[in-house]
Amino acid sequence: MKIRAVIMALGLAIMTHSATANAQSPAELNDTEIAHVAYVADNIDIRYAHLAMAISDNAAVREFAETMIRDHTAVNEQALALLEKLGAAPQDNFLSQNLQSNAETIIDELSALRGAAFDKRYAENELAYHKAVNDLVENAFIPNIENAEVKALFEAGLQIFKAHEHHASMMVQSLQ
Repeated sequence: MKIRAVIMALGLAIMTHSATANAQSPAELNDTEIAHVAYVADNIDIRYAHLAMAISDNAAVREFAETMIRDHTAVNEQALALLEKLGAAPQDNFLSQNLQSNAETIIDELSALRGAAFDKRYAENELAYHKAVNDLVENAFIPNIENAEVKALFEAGLQIFKAHEHHASMMVQSLQ
């Protein structure tokens, strides 16, 4: 299953890079497009977490899912408040659409699993997802965000989400 998680992460990266041939690269998105990608990514992880809460009986998985719901909801609320303050609206784009499309496939896959198979796959997906999104935020978004307040929010969020990545890594190891 580790290989599967790596393949999923690489698939996201490849999909992102192949989309650049038809649209923009992630580094070329403007601040409101970046904000929308982050909002969508947070909502996707919240959906994964709600699914874990509905399916898993594993206490560690459920605790992690509760953390995902709490932290990603809080970051989204801060982001929406900042956009309102700035008088801006998030803009849909190729990357947010690709993330959403990918998430539907993963949710369908996770929904079909139960027990230890679900727990392991959920943990692996969380690790791969956080690695891919954190890399995108750190290397494509933050260096290109123009608004200082938006950049500060992304930098703070990245620290939270790196902790999630570490927690997911530990969860994957414990479920082997």
